Amino acid sequence: MVQLLIGHKGSGKTNKMIQIANESIKTCDGSIIFINKNHRLMYELSYRIRVICMEDFEHITNIDEYIGFIYGIISSDHDIETIFIDSILKHADVSLGDLPEFIDRLKAISEIYGVDFVVSVSAEKEEMIGVNFDGCEILN
Repeated sequence: MVQLLIGHKGSGKTNKMIQIANESIKTCDGSIIFINKNHRLMYELSYRIRVICMEDFEHITNIDEYIGFIYGIISSDHDIETIFIDSILKHADVSLGDLPEFIDRLKAISEIYGVDFVVSVSAEKEEMIGVNFDGCEILN
């Protein structure tokens, strides 16, 4: 399943995502991954959550490479239950125009590998033109 936190900058998406991640680690049996642009949130998340900072992977520059990166994460740990992606539009030059394909690919990965995704997007639903929200849950 792909869950989306949407809204403009400053609407509390990151704080809500941190809260959801910290709550979910209490009841999960597997691994939780939190992908963030930088190291800023590392100490706000439970020590049991694997934090990945995209600044450490500066050569990932488009959605194909980003999806390949996600496949690499999944292939390295078969116990992943949820991958949180904070502020996707700040990663790897992903734009609003890339979102329809990106979200469709996440839905396919989720279905094949049984990994849930929680993604925050700094945009309103109306701005996400072309995104197929079928199979997605909007959390806010």
